[in-house]
Amino acid sequence: MEKVIGILGGMGPLATVDLFKRIVLKTPAKKDQEHPRIIIYNNPKIPDRTAYILGKGENPLPELIDSAKKLEKWGADFIIMPCNTAHYFADEIQKAIKIPLINMIEETASHVEALGVKRVGILATTGTIVSGIYQKALEKRGIEALVPSGEDQEKVMKAIYEGVKAGDIEPGRKLLLEVAKKLENEVEAIIAGCTEVSVALKPEDLSVPLVDPMDILAEKAVKLALGL
Repeated sequence: MEKVIGILGGMGPLATVDLFKRIVLKTPAKKDQEHPRIIIYNNPKIPDRTAYILGKGENPLPELIDSAKKLEKWGADFIIMPCNTAHYFADEIQKAIKIPLINMIEETASHVEALGVKRVGILATTGTIVSGIYQKALEKRGIEALVPSGEDQEKVMKAIYEGVKAGDIEPGRKLLLEVAKKLENEVEAIIAGCTEVSVALKPEDLSVPLVDPMDILAEKAVKLALGL
């Protein structure tokens, strides 16, 4: 039986559009009818995840749970979230629903493990970095995680919030590349640990593999939906 994909989106909207597009492009379909059904709930009213983790904002969990429950009610068979930082709340969201929430962080860590690398850099929001969700997932697989310095992390945040999220992709891309070029000298691969980073950076930008959680999530969604 083909499964219905539920996308808990809006964090941000551009990343949600990008994930939807990747799923469509990765589906081995020759006609419309061979594509899976997808329910997208683009909810940009979810409070900022990083702000909450840093103790500076409203708790997004109630809105995340409400969004997940809506997708479940509307007929989704499983849920994916195009937001790395939101996975800090993944366990609590999963407890509130009966359908699976596919954990992008765990899927990405497993992918990195399969690559055989032992040292990986993370480009992500400060919320994701401080939460340690990637570091924990990687470390339990024997992989060391490196993050940007304080000054470089500020550049990453500026690129994400004032660049990509604000629709100003090129300046954001330039800042991200600057930080990524420093990291690539110390690691064997770099994780695009924020969906806005996935939108801005491409594999050909770097001399080491760019691990894209959005791509990994899109591929997983297609396989689950079509039973591949």
